[in-house]
Amino acid sequence: MEGNRSRVTEFVLLGFRLSPETEVLLFWVFSLLYTVGLLANGLILLLICLDRRLHTPMYFFLSHLAVLDMSYASSYVPKMLANLVTHTRTISFVPCIMQTFFYLGLAATECLILVTMSYDRYVAICHPLQYTVIMSWSVCTGLAATSWSWGFSLNALIPVMLLLRLPFCGPQEVNHFFCELLSVLKLACADTWLNKVVIFAASVFFLVGPLCLTLVSYVHILWAILKIQSGEGRRKAFSTCSSHLCVVGLFFGIAMMVYMAPDSSQGEEKEKILSLFYGLFNPVLNPLIYSLRNAQVKDALCKVLQVRFR
Repeated sequence: MEGNRSRVTEFVLLGFRLSPETEVLLFWVFSLLYTVGLLANGLILLLICLDRRLHTPMYFFLSHLAVLDMSYASSYVPKMLANLVTHTRTISFVPCIMQTFFYLGLAATECLILVTMSYDRYVAICHPLQYTVIMSWSVCTGLAATSWSWGFSLNALIPVMLLLRLPFCGPQEVNHFFCELLSVLKLACADTWLNKVVIFAASVFFLVGPLCLTLVSYVHILWAILKIQSGEGRRKAFSTCSSHLCVVGLFFGIAMMVYMAPDSSQGEEKEKILSLFYGLFNPVLNPLIYSLRNAQVKDALCKVLQVRFR
């Protein structure tokens, strides 16, 4: 029986299965969001590079977040947009596996960068006098390097290597708009229990663990904020951290719904919609919440515009 099986060389991405008119409308909406996300994050990177006042640990991590958001969106959104207008929904096996590898690695790295940013805010608010010593550039570089290396080695390389050992002999239809790991795994014609165990373990390590650490950081931050005497100081500190906490809650909450909730055939369409958050909405929200509403970033933008049009 094994010898009669022909290996799959390409997959078909089913996407949302909507009418042609609706897909054209989604193409323009998604293209707008994708472009805005790239421009906003690119602007943040440019401002951080050009303005020395933004050469601080907080903006160092924000620059990594901007790179992650642009890279994550670019790993599958262009192919999704092409599928909406050309209706050639096929993707070869190797590009599909590469898509899976990059989205897993980038997503896990963002989880670790977010928890690192919460630690940075914890040190800044709870230990302001020791901030420059604790968050030295060597520490910041080490935290960022660890986030990238762990994200790609533990959450991307291992699951993809386990995926490659499986035979795919049909059907070829991936019920998603990109090569999402769980959707591809359903097409394997072999036992996938080990893959599912590794995915669950990685979800605990990269989702539950960082989320718990982030919540612990913000409990300490909230306690420190309540001790601030001045009302204006309390409002400023709470505004800075509450926005961060909202994005963290959305990011981790949606990922846990997708990868840790029980399997459900009715939930597949909902998971597609939830997945759009990471490629389209998250890259737009992060610059608005973390950076563009920040007074230092606004000052840097005004300074750049004044120099440009002087």
